[in-house]
Amino acid sequence: MVDVIAMVCIGLNLALALWALVEVVRGKPLGPYHVIGVGVVEIAMLVQLVTAVVLVIAGHRPDDLAIFLTYLVITVLIPPIGLVWALAEKSRWGNAVLLVAALTGPVLIIRLGQMWQVVGG
Repeated sequence: MVDVIAMVCIGLNLALALWALVEVVRGKPLGPYHVIGVGVVEIAMLVQLVTAVVLVIAGHRPDDLAIFLTYLVITVLIPPIGLVWALAEKSRWGNAVLLVAALTGPVLIIRLGQMWQVVGG
């Protein structure tokens, strides 16, 4: 994996999580700008997915390719699933759902990096 892309994805997820936390504390419901924020995070995650798949096709493979690819797909699915769930919750707790989704991303990305480093990818 490319460390710069992973760090950007982690940073964007953490920024979204911080924003969601502030909105929970303020008691505000999810707004249209949150959808844009999730979209930015999702684009970064898709760039990471495409880059990792290209590297795997080029021959750089972690030991457990199936689990690696599963984690990779889950990192792409978490933001939109979290957004849909958060939009369904019309109270301030929709931001709490988005907060949890945004904090899940960095954990998965760090784990992806650990799996990638095992083979020196």
